[in-house]
Amino acid sequence: MAKLPTQTLITIFDLQRRLIELIDEAKAAELNLFERFGETEETLEELEQLQNSTERLRNPYSRLYSLALTIAEAQPTAPDAMLNLLAETLEQGPAIADAVEASILEIKRTWNLP
Repeated sequence: MAKLPTQTLITIFDLQRRLIELIDEAKAAELNLFERFGETEETLEELEQLQNSTERLRNPYSRLYSLALTIAEAQPTAPDAMLNLLAETLEQGPAIADAVEASILEIKRTWNLP
């Protein structure tokens, strides 16, 4: 197994947890907005933005899962390209999460959603 440092694994799992929690929050906001106000001209942009937010979060989550598993199975070491992609995902993931979280909060404030 190509062994990743413990701190790297902790970072991966913490980021995956945050991404999945934000996916849940985006989908809950989307449902609340739709149930309270319906799909109208006024809500359409925000509903699409929440759907896009979910997709933006799903990509790094899936990539982290795939990379961690593939690296764990690599023998005797993982290819540099794979490790570089992991490092890139760990760098970009929090920025994506921060941006999406701000977007979700803004929509929730605008529409007074729980």
